Amino acid sequence: MIEVIKRDGTREPLDIEKLHKVVTFACNDISGVSASEVEIHSQIQFFDGIKSSDVQETLIKSAADLISEETPNYQWVAGRLINYHLRKMVYGQFEPWHLIDLVKKNVDLGFYDSAILEAYTKAEFNKLNKYIKHDRDDTLTYAAMEQFRGKYLVQNRVTKEIFETPQMAYMMIAMTLFQSYDKEERLKWVKDYYDAVSTFDISLPTPVMAGVRTPQRQFSSCVLIETDDSLDSINASTSSIVKYVSQKAGIGIGAGRIRALGSPIRSGDAYHTGVIPFYKMFQSATRSCSQGGVRNGAATLYYPIWHLEVEDLLVLKNNKGTEDNRVRHMDYGVQFNKLMYERLLEGGDITLFSPSDVPGLYEAFFNDQAQFKYLYEKAEVHPNVRKKTIPAIELFSMFMEERKNTGRIYLMNVDHANTHSSFDESVAPVHQSNLCCEIDLPTKPLNDFNDEEGEIALCTLSAINWGKISKPSDFEKPCELAVRGLDALLDYQDYPVKAAEIATMKRRPLGVGIINLAYWLAKNNSSYEEPNLELLDEYAEAWSYYLIKASHKLAQDKEPCTAFRETKYSEGILPIDTRKEDVDELVDHKERLNWEVLRMQLRNDGIRNSTLMALMPSETSAQIANATNGIEPPRSFVSIKQSKDGVLKQVVPGIHKLKNKYNLLWDQKSPEGYLKICAILQKYIDQGISVNTSYNPQYFEDEKIPMSTMIQHLLMFYKYGGKQLYYFNTYDGQGEIDLNKLDDQLPLEEIDDANCDSCVL
Repeated sequence: MIEVIKRDGTREPLDIEKLHKVVTFACNDISGVSASEVEIHSQIQFFDGIKSSDVQETLIKSAADLISEETPNYQWVAGRLINYHLRKMVYGQFEPWHLIDLVKKNVDLGFYDSAILEAYTKAEFNKLNKYIKHDRDDTLTYAAMEQFRGKYLVQNRVTKEIFETPQMAYMMIAMTLFQSYDKEERLKWVKDYYDAVSTFDISLPTPVMAGVRTPQRQFSSCVLIETDDSLDSINASTSSIVKYVSQKAGIGIGAGRIRALGSPIRSGDAYHTGVIPFYKMFQSATRSCSQGGVRNGAATLYYPIWHLEVEDLLVLKNNKGTEDNRVRHMDYGVQFNKLMYERLLEGGDITLFSPSDVPGLYEAFFNDQAQFKYLYEKAEVHPNVRKKTIPAIELFSMFMEERKNTGRIYLMNVDHANTHSSFDESVAPVHQSNLCCEIDLPTKPLNDFNDEEGEIALCTLSAINWGKISKPSDFEKPCELAVRGLDALLDYQDYPVKAAEIATMKRRPLGVGIINLAYWLAKNNSSYEEPNLELLDEYAEAWSYYLIKASHKLAQDKEPCTAFRETKYSEGILPIDTRKEDVDELVDHKERLNWEVLRMQLRNDGIRNSTLMALMPSETSAQIANATNGIEPPRSFVSIKQSKDGVLKQVVPGIHKLKNKYNLLWDQKSPEGYLKICAILQKYIDQGISVNTSYNPQYFEDEKIPMSTMIQHLLMFYKYGGKQLYYFNTYDGQGEIDLNKLDDQLPLEEIDDANCDSCVL
């Protein structure tokens, strides 16, 4: 006889009938699954003295093991089994507690912010308790429930005790965000927002999902920190990085101002040791905290392609050197502009400088392209300016080779990031991006940690689930809810660094992205290789329009952001007005919605948020919504993801009907179709896109990707107005590669999930 050890230490015989009831419940009304298959597979793993909790985990694993292309619906069986297990752990029974009872308990335990009890009356708690749809937890897949209990639900990460269920978490997030709304209407907003996030019309990022409702009050996913060329500023930046990494944020570091090796300091009293020692400082700061057990700290560091040390900087991530000349645990964003591409196309040279040796050059690189060209060419012929000249094709090839080999050398077109921006670049230029290359916000270096004249940029993220959209007008409600929820969060959260608070309150930047695009394409008989760009353009227009409209409406209800006059929106200039017109080669430009009225309204009334759109990766949050990742094509019909919580299986949405409609990543012979999709989306976006380039060597001669092909795609990306390139993915023939992993040569312990779940979602 097999005996089970219960939580209180007592033993009792394994109750097969009880297990049968649980598994039958989990399989109820789900086609293509068998309770007996789950039971048979699990029972061979039972043994005398097994813990009751391990019995539940065995059932879950048994169901999860049965998930496949042929039997995808076991993902819901496994999800329900986790839900049953969670209910017993959280409530001691299957039936959930009353909302207010759970809140009181978790406030007493220190897991919930006590402010929520003060904000809402008992009558309001009763109304919202009746409104919660706990049955929605039964619609969550295996991957979703595993992510919930691993990352998102409040818990003691030492004892592994969990203190809430998903629907409670969603309701608490909604209540927290809208608690300051007028009491006459706030319950309506709470209910609407709860419905939108719990049915996945809106997808939320990791910091929001894990943090909103807790005493922790920092939820911005992305932090952009710029350093000046001084020890005080570098130290201030390092301290700021530590602060924000500890608060679960992904970091973008603007380090292009730091002077090159051998530059004079203290009027020639000494010479500069170069940028690499300071990059090592930033790396140590980034790795100093594990973000509360939710994820490892991660950063992308940005510098210009014309920096005098660029040849050494481009190889910092590869495995060929020693620890002394490598800084491997950060990613790097290399910055380009039109002049650099012109030199490449002309067969010319690129001249390298230390930013300290050419006054005004670094600033002009971002805010005035004509001035940059003038200063750059003047310095090239100046006999007293230290410089080095490299053929442009050699430097571009070196960049592309390192990008291909590491997968983690990124690109930023700083001219597009400024000209196609919501900010007036002459007043508020964009100098860098973030960890995942989709955020474009103004920054200013800090002279010290408490410097209020500096500017640390924060962006708070969410995404609209395009898979739930049937017609363009369907975007209006989720877009308004997404904007209102994130805007409220800006006032609710705390700011560990004053420069970040001042900048955020001044600009109120948001980044609303997209999930489930691959599913949307499949539903609409489109693909990545041959996309229906006209249809995409129509839907992207509506998505952008309703986001801007929502922020304008919010400005009327509250007030515009105080830096409104530093935006192009103040002049009625919209993202579609600053697009790179080459993109019109792909789709004839047309305005289907009433943009002209909106332009006038913005000029008259202002806008609440200086930015509204950003397309981030969404690995984890997409799993929660049973959606495909951001705008990315799926790598397989059943994705197998390695995470800190184990191996997770996720099936593409609608596999029964749409399997033949999906265009899998490694079946694509070229990234050109995907890049065209990104170009169409970018013209409607005031920030950027985490754009990946992916290649399957099997489609190339000798299975080698030609340098000419990679550079051709680089030029194509620039031509159509692209801002940032993120990962470089290469198929190795071994099956699915986790987007979160570094190149295979790095040791396992260095693999992290530095995606925009960190950053996102």
